[in-house]
Formats: sequence, C-alpha cells, structure tokens
Amino acid sequence: MRKKTFAAAALLAAATLTLSACGSGDDGNSPVAVVSEESGSQKAATVLDQPFEKPDLVLTDTHGKKYDLRKETAGKPTLVYFGYTHCPDICPLTMNNLAVAKKQLPKSEQDQLRIVFVTTDPARDTSTELGKWIKGIDSEIVGLTGDFATIQAGARTLGISIEPTHKDKNGKLVSVHGTQVIAFSPKTDGGYLLYNEDTSVDAYTKDLPKIIKGENP
Repeated sequence: MRKKTFAAAALLAAATLTLSACGSGDDGNSPVAVVSEESGSQKAATVLDQPFEKPDLVLTDTHGKKYDLRKETAGKPTLVYFGYTHCPDICPLTMNNLAVAKKQLPKSEQDQLRIVFVTTDPARDTSTELGKWIKGIDSEIVGLTGDFATIQAGARTLGISIEPTHKDKNGKLVSVHGTQVIAFSPKTDGGYLLYNEDTSVDAYTKDLPKIIKGENP
C-alpha cells in the first residue's frame, strides 16, 4: 500500500494556521512531526515516524497535589489531551469518547491506562473546577492545571499550539488550542500515535487494546 510522508517544515507551517476554538468549527489536526499515512487507510491513528518525547510537565492535579507527568505515567500506556472545561463541544466529546472506550477494556487494562487532560484555560480551570468537570465524565481521568506558560511550552513539544484565553467578537471567553490526542507507548514512553478530533468511540475502542501493549493499531 502506498505511503505518503509529510515534511516537518510543511506541517509546522500548517499547524500555525489550524488551531481550533471550541465551537468555532475550525479544525486543529495537523501534527508537527514527520509522519507516514497509508493512503486510503481507514485507520484512525496516525503513526509518527519520529515519536514525541513525553513533555517534562510538573503541574497540579484535581486534588491540589503536584503531578509530574513523566514520573507518574512512566511505563504506562498514556493518552494526553489539551483542552478546557468551558469548551462547548470538542473537548467534552473527545473526553467522553475516550472514557466510553476505556470502559470496554478488561478491568486490569483499565487500571493500566492513563488518560490525562491538561487545561488550556488555567485561570478558570482551577483544581476544584477541573475536578468537578472530570467527575462528570470519568473520575479516573487525570486533570492537570498550572501556569499557562508552562502548559503552553509542554503542548508545543507535542506540536500542539495553544493561545491565551481571550474574548471573541461576542465577548465570550474562548481558548484556542490544537485538538489532537497523543498516545504514549508503555514500552518507550514515546508519543507514537496521533488522533484528531473526529476520532470515534468505536475507533478508540478498537485501538486501545493495542495501545495498552505499545503496539501499532
């Protein structure tokens, strides 16, 4: 099957133009990495030729405790997503899809999986507020908040751009951010798979058992 390879420079240029403000209908799916896709493939995941290094992020969890992303998720299959709780559509849909798919796994595999939601709107998403929101989806999801500059820098290492929360033309506060989910292998701790905002529950349900093992879907 023919494969197509994209240059990092081209994807970098694309990523600067394809951010998503939740509810805007814009699309933020371009990774900043060299990737290969099978032409005509129905697979939801994009396998990265050059896996991302896990961000060196030390933030605060929903219990108000320090959470070192690398340390806490070392050797664990991990899914990382950047978004915010006031998002009206993409963020809650993505997290619900992941939560529903996770519930299809055997209990032992559910216990291995780490789903990490990092807020892009830390001024509003305090530990308490983030905890309330996550509890309505899946209390096992790790919610992280902290200094915006730290979060922005961590997201950038994964090719995900986020902007400071601002008011739109209607005076509503919005957070503009990339909408990719990055899957990290338990074998290497590298971010080797990328999913866009259109990924369905069925796709995640199909792929999670392989992600648990650090395999390609």
